[in-house]
Amino acid sequence: MTDEFILDPRLGAGPFVVDWPLCHVRFENDARYPWLILVPRRATVSEVFALSEGDQAQFFLELTTASRRMADAVQPTKMNVAMLGNMVPQLHGHVVARYKSDPAWPNPVWGIGDAEPYGEENAAAVAAQMRTVLGDGPKA
Repeated sequence: MTDEFILDPRLGAGPFVVDWPLCHVRFENDARYPWLILVPRRATVSEVFALSEGDQAQFFLELTTASRRMADAVQPTKMNVAMLGNMVPQLHGHVVARYKSDPAWPNPVWGIGDAEPYGEENAAAVAAQMRTVLGDGPKA
């Protein structure tokens, strides 16, 4: 076993946005939803309770900061924050902006239709926009 953080490739499909104090942040490669994935940079951690208490507090601070900043930027009907880990066991949090007009509303986004990937140029533009929205991370 290694202490080195390695991002599960299934979480790395979308464009990189930013590294915050604890989390590696990516944008989900599905143009149907504004969707961030925050992955704590801790090796072999699959559950929130496996983080130290300090890392738990930082993880939730980063999740709520990402949620608030995205909500301010895209004005959704509802923000969804989820941590399932059934398909990808590496600990990660989803922050998804939802609208009454989106394809899955009011159901969860998983398993509804096929993802609509951003093209390379659009992915880079979205990542840059989210970098601006998220800024340099949460203020403690």
